[in-house]
Amino acid sequence: MLDLRQRLRGEVIDADDARYDITRALYNGMIDKKPRMIIRCTSAADVINAVAYGRETGLPIAIRGGGHNGAGFASCDDGLMIDLSPMKGVRVDPATRTVTAEPGCTQGDVDQATHPFGLAVPAGIVSSTGVGGLTLGGGHGYLTRQHGLTIDNLLEVDVVLADGRLVTANPGEHPDLFWAVRGGGGNFGVVTRFLFRAHPVDTVFAGPIFFDIAHAREVMAWYRDFLPRAAPRFSPFLGLKRVPSVPPFPTEIRGRQSCVLVCCYDGPEDEAREAMRPIRDELPTPLLDGCTQMPYPALQSMFDPLLPPGLQWYWKGDVVKELPDAAIDAHLEHSARAPGEKSLMHLYPIDGAVHDVDPADTAWRFRDATWSMVIAAIDPDPRLAEPLTRWARAYWEAIHPFTVGGAYVNFMMDEGPDRVRATYGDNYGRLLQVKSAYDPSNLFHVNQNIQG
Repeated sequence: MLDLRQRLRGEVIDADDARYDITRALYNGMIDKKPRMIIRCTSAADVINAVAYGRETGLPIAIRGGGHNGAGFASCDDGLMIDLSPMKGVRVDPATRTVTAEPGCTQGDVDQATHPFGLAVPAGIVSSTGVGGLTLGGGHGYLTRQHGLTIDNLLEVDVVLADGRLVTANPGEHPDLFWAVRGGGGNFGVVTRFLFRAHPVDTVFAGPIFFDIAHAREVMAWYRDFLPRAAPRFSPFLGLKRVPSVPPFPTEIRGRQSCVLVCCYDGPEDEAREAMRPIRDELPTPLLDGCTQMPYPALQSMFDPLLPPGLQWYWKGDVVKELPDAAIDAHLEHSARAPGEKSLMHLYPIDGAVHDVDPADTAWRFRDATWSMVIAAIDPDPRLAEPLTRWARAYWEAIHPFTVGGAYVNFMMDEGPDRVRATYGDNYGRLLQVKSAYDPSNLFHVNQNIQG
């Protein structure tokens, strides 16, 4: 142990350390894993030494970036957590519109660095999400219809491999590895540097539009038909959820079941209002229209106060191509039974620019789908863990026949190898080849694991 500490600039934390419980805690309060040791890395050199220690001792290795992974793969019982969260450097090059980010960065860290230059990297919808895990799983959010997935804006990575080498992967160097990390998760090594393409994004016209649940069937059918004709700059995602019982939501509608369109238009308000005019002209009067002009990082952090760390979470995901009336009926039946006010279903658009990439060009294969769906059972009360899980599973089982049969890996719990194979489909065989080449002993297996 003394030798390990001497080889690191970062810290080693074990169960006797007063900081142990705080450091090991994950975003999902339903997951309570107790690693034997936590190595808090400050550099690629620390990561190399940490991976070597795990390899030499035979300890299971879990990689933590932001700690948001729903299944708890950022930690492991009686193993080694390699904690990248101290590695938060971000560098923006406005001339080339590129952004270099270390793996401990959150989405908010990157937004804070890029916004003064009028730039943004397409990512998710909660600013405390770790950039590393989000990117390696694919990454979708408000800018996806216009600029593609996060991986479609990834130019290069540095990766510490299972054998301890640090390599750079891009289209010209280790192209097979670069292909695999774009959607294949943390199966192939520990990424210590991301290089992204950024886009001009400053203020957006955005916010939620809540409709009473009585109008949900009409809203969902309209949304299904409207999305293909929506401008690429306009990205509305649909949710079934309750109006939050907190300010600034009006007292009289708090807690009401609703169908919500969470909107983002990347452009001036007059253009946005014209693009969103069908919502006003073709749908019932909403309970609340919260759309307004705001800085892009304000939209990215809008949900943070509603979803703090430590809540109970159970996720189920699927990818959706079509939304027939029968699926809408099933959604409404099961969403009405949601336990707790925070539980929800979201449909995130993955059309537009996502379809410009061939399914074989990245490990993410869903290049002809329409939505990435998540059913998220959420509540602060640990006593509700079991009913939350039951609800999410039953909802998913009812909806699954209407989906393409795989999911965004960042919306999956620990669901087994068959589910992973279904998610990667025709790309799974190539992923196996890359895994065999770069991690033949499956050192990195605490993830949605690629295995023969």
